[in-house]
Amino acid sequence: MIFDYARRLFIFFLLTVSVFMMFLTVNAANAEGDKVSGDTSSWTFPVEGMITDSYGTRSGSHKGMDIGGDIGSPVYSVAKGKVIKSYLSDTYGHVVFIRHENGYETVYAHLQSRLVDENQEVAQGQQLGRLGNTGRSTGAHLHFEVHRGEWTIDKENAVDPYRVFGQGEVGQLVFAKEKDPFQAVGVSGTPESLPDEHVAEGVHIVHKGETLWGISRQYGLSVEEIMQKNALKSSGLNVNQRLMIPGSGSSPEGQYVVKQGDTLYSISKAQGIDMDELVSRNDLNPASAIYPQQVLKVN
Repeated sequence: MIFDYARRLFIFFLLTVSVFMMFLTVNAANAEGDKVSGDTSSWTFPVEGMITDSYGTRSGSHKGMDIGGDIGSPVYSVAKGKVIKSYLSDTYGHVVFIRHENGYETVYAHLQSRLVDENQEVAQGQQLGRLGNTGRSTGAHLHFEVHRGEWTIDKENAVDPYRVFGQGEVGQLVFAKEKDPFQAVGVSGTPESLPDEHVAEGVHIVHKGETLWGISRQYGLSVEEIMQKNALKSSGLNVNQRLMIPGSGSSPEGQYVVKQGDTLYSISKAQGIDMDELVSRNDLNPASAIYPQQVLKVN
């Protein structure tokens, strides 16, 4: 009987130790996972421009987001971190790699020039370089990658940047150093608040985050055309500033003409209409794309 009791006690002891070890293993795994799954909600966008290509294209080989813009535009770090690489690559061109405190790494490629060195600590919004067309690149743009953990040659840890910043689309404008990079409210429609009750034909009201470059893309014009029309001596803008738009008029009352970079969400917010109502009034499929010059009923 004593032997049987001892055997049972020994088995109980082994089971207890096994459960305890499993608990430690799970906790260790979770702790390790937490190192590379930290919060990215405060990240800001690295550059101003227009999305020209998304993650997963080119038969799945494109592991980042491309943002086209003006050569020499400043490129910023999306969050605080440390420069782990800064060099000239045959493929990436001038490129900077940043390791962030939450375990993520971001890559900024095809730069015209680099302004940071390896092992340098950088703050969120600190300029890393200038947008360019170096390496294997067919036009001025930033190739931006996000990796949940260490960057590797096969990019096994790559993450779609839309998972960080929210769903966007090719042709959409993005704005540097903004927590809402797509500027969903009033991207190219009516600003959140107008200085007057009505806006004259051919007039664009500047709202927060807009630039001459972005406005010129919305209307299919050059920056120079808008500057000339408004006798501007510099590209600086003020919120609620009125700009005359060459060859542009207002939309018919109760209608909205879609501009480059618009989304159903941005239009609904800018025009003060529920998105479901906007979809219903126009017999739209919310999953389908809208197109520049498409006329939507908003009232």
